[in-house]
Amino acid sequence: MKYIVRLTGKRVEGRHLAALTGVPPRSKPCRVFGAESRFSAIACAGRTFKNRQGAMTDQDILSEKQGAAGVLTLNRPQALNAINNGMTRAMAAVLDAWEKDPDVKTVILRAAGDKAFCAGGDIKRLYEHGKAGAHDLQMTFYREEYTLNRRMKLYPKPIVALVDGIVMGGGAGLAMHCSHRVAGDTYTFAMPETAIGLFPDVSATYFLSRLPGNAGTYLALTANRADTADAVAIGLVDAHVPSSKFVELTQRLVAGEAPEAAIAALKADPASASKMMEYANFIKLCFAPETVDAILGEIDEAGYAGMDFATETYDAITKNSPTCLAIALRQMQIGQQLELDEVIKLEYRMMSRMMKNADFYEGVRAVLVDKDRQPKWKPSEIEAVKLADIEPFFAPLPDGDLDFGA
Repeated sequence: MKYIVRLTGKRVEGRHLAALTGVPPRSKPCRVFGAESRFSAIACAGRTFKNRQGAMTDQDILSEKQGAAGVLTLNRPQALNAINNGMTRAMAAVLDAWEKDPDVKTVILRAAGDKAFCAGGDIKRLYEHGKAGAHDLQMTFYREEYTLNRRMKLYPKPIVALVDGIVMGGGAGLAMHCSHRVAGDTYTFAMPETAIGLFPDVSATYFLSRLPGNAGTYLALTANRADTADAVAIGLVDAHVPSSKFVELTQRLVAGEAPEAAIAALKADPASASKMMEYANFIKLCFAPETVDAILGEIDEAGYAGMDFATETYDAITKNSPTCLAIALRQMQIGQQLELDEVIKLEYRMMSRMMKNADFYEGVRAVLVDKDRQPKWKPSEIEAVKLADIEPFFAPLPDGDLDFGA
């Protein structure tokens, strides 16, 4: 390899807040204020409010100090808590403040609603920006998202992610950069980017490539989901805590208990066995070859031998963008040799090119706009994509790499 290097205002009833926090409800509901996604506490004066308990609300992020903990809540359940510019800016501002606050010993990251922790970034908005020629707005989103991810990974205080429901794409970026990751009963992880003409980003080059037995390569190429049992088995999370115990875990952290001890006291075995572990040998062997075409050949042989899982895996891969599959495989091959900062800069280069690539717009059109789920990839054949075709995605940017100090 040559280059390695809107929320409109809405009411949150006291009983719902109590379910999230374990704090008894007030007699009156608090009002959560929202703003257009392009605004933030930093960029727009007058858009930050405090409720009667002293909790800051800004856009789709709630933040509140409770005892020894700072609690951050992704509060966009109507959009599966998909992350936007305003949310990344608000989170960064709160983390900056809490780093200097001696009262905050641990940060808790959680999500409102019961369907999703975070379903990713606002991909449709990025598609619209690209169609309008606003490449700078696209890259502003990625620059701020990647910088936040790095900030979380390097944060000097523990960040405990309480993850239940869907955690995909940018949501995985939030969770995977936390020091402690806890999966609830309905945890559902995926990096579905290759299915929409993208590559696994938010440092997936780093964290997927380090999963055992080629599990990361399997997840990157298939865009398949991993459940709680899979996540515990392959190391996507540190532990499973039943969803019904999340309130108690929060209370323990608020009371000042160390995250390791609090999690250990409540963790439990997942309710079901891991399907990925059932087929671990298949995944390890079939995802070892150096090209996507060769990987498919290994999987095809297993399918002919009568393994239904192999047939399902083959079909999952061949639906995705051939160009993005080749890029994702290359990420997995080089990722273990790269440090986090190298990965983030590399993915920023790649995303800058991908935002101008036809497969991204075709994939989003097919999945999110027209929803016909019949993308016309260019090229359409996996064997047509060569290493030389994807090398330019990894090349340094003419105007320089991502600067974390900017």
